[in-house]
Amino acid sequence: MGVTTIGALIGGAIDAMSGDDSAADGALYGAVTANVLKVVLPVAVTYVVGWGVLKRLSVLGDTVSRKVSA
Repeated sequence: MGVTTIGALIGGAIDAMSGDDSAADGALYGAVTANVLKVVLPVAVTYVVGWGVLKRLSVLGDTVSRKVSA
C-alpha cells in the first residue's frame, strides 16, 4: 500500500471515531497530510544532518586552529 492510501485509512478511522459524519473528509485530510509529510520529512532530516555536520566542522576547525597557533 502506498503512503497516500495508508494516510487516508488512518485519517478516515480517526474521523469515524467521532461519529458525527462520514469518514470521507478525514480520509482526505489523512491523504493530504501523508503526501505533505512525504516531502517535508526528508527535507527536514537533510537540513538537520547538514547543520550537524557544519557545526562539527566548525568545532573541529577551531580545535585545529588552537593547536597550530599554540
